[in-house]
Parts: sequence; structure tokens; C-alpha cells
Amino acid sequence: MTVRAVIFDFGGVFIDSPFAGLIAAAEERQMDPMEMLGLVFGPYDDDTDHPWHRLERGEVPLGEACAEITALAAAAGTPDFDPVGLLATLSGSGVRDNVVEFCRSVRSRGLTTGLLTNNAKEFEEFWRPMIPLDELFDDVVDSSAVGLRKPDSRIYELALSRLGLEPAEAVFVDDAPGNVIGAQKVGMRAVLIGHQPHEVIAALAELESHLS
Repeated sequence: MTVRAVIFDFGGVFIDSPFAGLIAAAEERQMDPMEMLGLVFGPYDDDTDHPWHRLERGEVPLGEACAEITALAAAAGTPDFDPVGLLATLSGSGVRDNVVEFCRSVRSRGLTTGLLTNNAKEFEEFWRPMIPLDELFDDVVDSSAVGLRKPDSRIYELALSRLGLEPAEAVFVDDAPGNVIGAQKVGMRAVLIGHQPHEVIAALAELESHLS
């Protein structure tokens, strides 16, 4: 089936990955990076009841989620863990202009574009102004607004339905392996984008190959 659309993740695609930023923050604090990722984000390739996952589904506010994460960290032997402070260090990610231009080129060819992001309602005022959403996308699906998060199959199906697409008509790009697998499970083509500039270029080339 001919590809009619590209659906993009936001963090880790249009801006530098928060996962990469958190790993760097862990190294600065002489913490195990995988341990810190697990404390803050939980098992990200699954959809669970971890506080961060509930935050991204819009079930709890940011303050409550951070308090629960702090308690989990203390129970795991990491007292005085400050998720709010850590998240603040990740807020300065710059926009990847080459990804924005790629998205524009997709639209200029008459293809459909969508954004499918796991996000927190409290972050809306920060991430939404970073790129021109109305110019770049036909539709935006924010996990905190719809009560679902990747890799739950229902959120991919929702994004496809809102764009009037069959799964095989769309290519999805994300920086989280579990989210890529989730898209493939519903029948979408999917591309994993890396954290380094050369990996971003390679992912855009792979995306282009699906459109040619």
C-alpha cells in the first residue's frame, strides 16, 4: 500500500532526546544512567502504572507524579532524589532544524503529517511554541489530552483514525524502541531515530526511502 503520511514523535525527534539528557545528568551526579532512567521514566517501553506513565496519560498532575517518583527513589535506596530539578536541566533542548525542514518537504509533496507525543499537560506551554504546529501537522495527538500513551496500540489507532489512514499508509518515527515496536504491531511502518546528529540524518534518509 502506498505511503500517504508520516507521523512524528516530538521529544527526541524535533528536539534532542530527554533520555539522552537524563543520561548526561546521571553521569554528572555519578549515578547509574539506567537506574536514573528507570526511576524517572519507569519501564518506558511498556505502558504501566509508574507515576510518569500516569502523568503522561493525564491521570495525575506533575507535582503528584514527582512526589511519587521521589518516594520510589527513596525506597530504592536513593534518598533526596529531585526529579523536578532533573527535569529542569532537560528544558533547554534546541530544535532540530533538519527535521522541521524534512516535515515541511513531506507536506509540500501533498502527504499528510501528524504528531503523536507522550507528554504532560504541564509541559504544554513550553513544547508547543517550539515548532509551528499548525504549519507542520494536520493533527496533533497529545497523550495527556487523550488519556492514552505509547506504546498502547489504541493511541496509534486513534492517530490513524483522526487522519483517515490505514496503518500501512503511514510511517511513524520515534526515539524510543518500544514506541517503534508499538507502531509496527498495529501495522505501521516505523523508523527509530537516534540521539546523535549522524543518527538523525540516517533516520531521515530511512524515512525518505519509505516515501520514494
